[in-house]
Amino acid sequence: MAVRIGLGINYGGGFKEVAAEVADLERAGLDIVFVPEAYSFDAVSALGYLAARTERVQLASGILQLYTRTPTLTAMTAAGLDYISDGRFVLGLGASGPQVIEGFHGVRYDAPIGRTREVIEICRKVWRRERLEYAGKYYTIPLPAEQGTGLGKALKLINHPVRERIPVLLAALGPKNVALAAEIAEGWQPIFFLPEKARDVWGAALDSGTAQRDPALGTLDVYAGPALAIGENTEHLRDFVKPQLALYIGGMGAKGKNFYHTLATQYGFGAEADRIQELYLAGRKDEAVQAVPDALVRDISLIGPTGFVAERVAAFREAGATVLNVAPIAEDAAGRVKQIELLRELL
Repeated sequence: MAVRIGLGINYGGGFKEVAAEVADLERAGLDIVFVPEAYSFDAVSALGYLAARTERVQLASGILQLYTRTPTLTAMTAAGLDYISDGRFVLGLGASGPQVIEGFHGVRYDAPIGRTREVIEICRKVWRRERLEYAGKYYTIPLPAEQGTGLGKALKLINHPVRERIPVLLAALGPKNVALAAEIAEGWQPIFFLPEKARDVWGAALDSGTAQRDPALGTLDVYAGPALAIGENTEHLRDFVKPQLALYIGGMGAKGKNFYHTLATQYGFGAEADRIQELYLAGRKDEAVQAVPDALVRDISLIGPTGFVAERVAAFREAGATVLNVAPIAEDAAGRVKQIELLRELL
């Protein structure tokens, strides 16, 4: 099975400089680049800029949040990005969380699974240029007369999209969300993917969703996200991964309501996860970072000598990963390009 290389960019410090680097990464063998949208600049303007600066690499939103655009605008945006990129866009969608949705956008965070299904159904109707009529639990188009002016009418997209089936990628972690991704999306993006444990954690959810999957969607793409540093004497770079793990396992939610803590526990690091959370919530963040187990970092990453990384790439492939959406650890842009070149040689 062929495995592709992806990369998520961080453009907080200056997107134009990052875009120039993406063009170099494309030449090095990068297959897909993700542009985030949390509470930074919007992802759409950045993706449009990248479309003009690149030729081959796929461009993905990583992620557009369900609640910040109407379903129809999401569909229009995806169709527009697909058009200006000549069919290279992948629509990454996710629910985000109430901290961002309610705290930054002032929109109620509710029913993420039901809304995800309806948004995707509406998008696909728009891309097929059907006259848009939709009656769902969360979205009704056109708006009923009793909820508006009564003047709304069913319309269809004026433009002819490059593709009527733009690939949809869902970022999902919990079993119901993962099952939904396996059922209705072209791709699924987990977090902290540990190949040897992935089946134990997500296998039942993936099987449940796949049983309901339309064969026309093809095989589900799985976007794993390991950190990357290939070379001799690179093992110490695994320490760079620990702060993110400590933040998610320890600080992303309260006790009993932290998906990442649950995931680490399912991976077999329950006692360590409890300790990380205890330290992090007590404000002892440096100690929480130190409490992250070396074995967890080692197994979810691609950091080490060439032979070790080759073995881990094989493990990711065997576990079903079709895209390695890597985070290269390097001092500069040239170093990141070199890491992509080295990884390409192993695939």
